Amino acid sequence: MMNAKREENAIVLDYLPYGKSGEAQREPVAQLLGDLQFTLLEAIPKAGLTLSVGEKVYIGRGERDKIAHIRGRVTYQQMTNAAQQELERQIKAIVLLREPEFVQFLNRAGAISIRVHALEQLPSIGKKNLHHLLDERERKPFETFADAHTRLPQLGDVAHIFVERIIRELKGDEKYFLFVKLPSREERERY
Repeated sequence: MMNAKREENAIVLDYLPYGKSGEAQREPVAQLLGDLQFTLLEAIPKAGLTLSVGEKVYIGRGERDKIAHIRGRVTYQQMTNAAQQELERQIKAIVLLREPEFVQFLNRAGAISIRVHALEQLPSIGKKNLHHLLDERERKPFETFADAHTRLPQLGDVAHIFVERIIRELKGDEKYFLFVKLPSREERERY
């Protein structure tokens, strides 16, 4: 669903002013969540700067005002406990901000394979709910999360369904990745 573009901005999930324990070089480290592909990153802030949890920082190729350099991508398991706890709140904020994109996913998602539909990969959507969802979107495309919830109340909080799916993908627990680009095997083994 999501573009294969590079992350331009990220949200600070945790800031470690003295670095991670056990590392030889003690330098400040920030753990970040990209706001485009939900990429988990570690970055070194510019000297003398302090970052706040929830703060949005520019990480693109241009001149960065707060980030000196990106250390690299990390897995969910490599995130601090504080970053893991902050993750759900920040993902929900991004999903709500990008609601039209996720509603379009509900309206346009199709089969992944002969036996698997992309919508079935979302929590709370099994075969029965899948057929109801497909019938409803054929009648009229969904306009908002509230519209989807009104027409399919058995699904519950539609935004939370996406949040839960994204977290599962970040943990590496899923066979198919609809919203997250995970680190390569080499990147995971480096840490």
